[in-house]
Amino acid sequence: MKNLLLALIVVFTFYNVTAQTSTYNDLLQKHVTENGIVDYKAFKKDEAKLDSYISYLEKTSPNDSWSENKQKAFWINAYNAYTIKIILDNYPLKSIMDIKKNGKTAWKIPFAKVGGKTYTLDHIEHEILRKELFDPRIHVGVNCASGSCPKLGNIAFTEENIDTTLEKLMKEFVNDSSRNKISTKRIQISSIFDWFKEDFTKNGSVIDYLNKYSDTEIKNSAKTSYLKYDWSLNGK
Repeated sequence: MKNLLLALIVVFTFYNVTAQTSTYNDLLQKHVTENGIVDYKAFKKDEAKLDSYISYLEKTSPNDSWSENKQKAFWINAYNAYTIKIILDNYPLKSIMDIKKNGKTAWKIPFAKVGGKTYTLDHIEHEILRKELFDPRIHVGVNCASGSCPKLGNIAFTEENIDTTLEKLMKEFVNDSSRNKISTKRIQISSIFDWFKEDFTKNGSVIDYLNKYSDTEIKNSAKTSYLKYDWSLNGK
């Protein structure tokens, strides 16, 4: 009887996760373009569905029985869903930088509830994703709702798709000339590669990392500079 109960709990959890992620995926498909542009005005009308997904996050605690990919997908989805939520709560606005509460920026406001605990976006990104589930590609997964940020993917991450999706997003980001300007002897790249240099240089230089994805081979001697970051909202 005990084994049957445990099996039923596992099955219920699987279907609950799948159903809730499907709801979030449908919202992204509906309101985010292939280029990562978000129709926040239309998204606002569907806020009840987003709240349903957030209600699921509030009650769900990832645990060690989950694979690393499953945990990573869950936390990136949570980060992005709560980023969209805080934008909608303050919409209309021109930039996420306009959001302030008690002197704190959007990333430092404790409002993201997961598994009965309350987190800041910064904690999810830096303490959970970057430290516990390290992967440089996390930086194209989490989205800061801004023009220079790697585009917001319009599908939800899952245990099954996260590896291929992050690879695709990183390749698109590196080769996106509006976010990185790459030639053989000179590169003007996103400030993300400067701010989080330690994440991209675990196994070589930043240029080594870029060459894994770049359509243009960059020489090790290439002159490197960083582009000014555009914090304007990634919306229509």
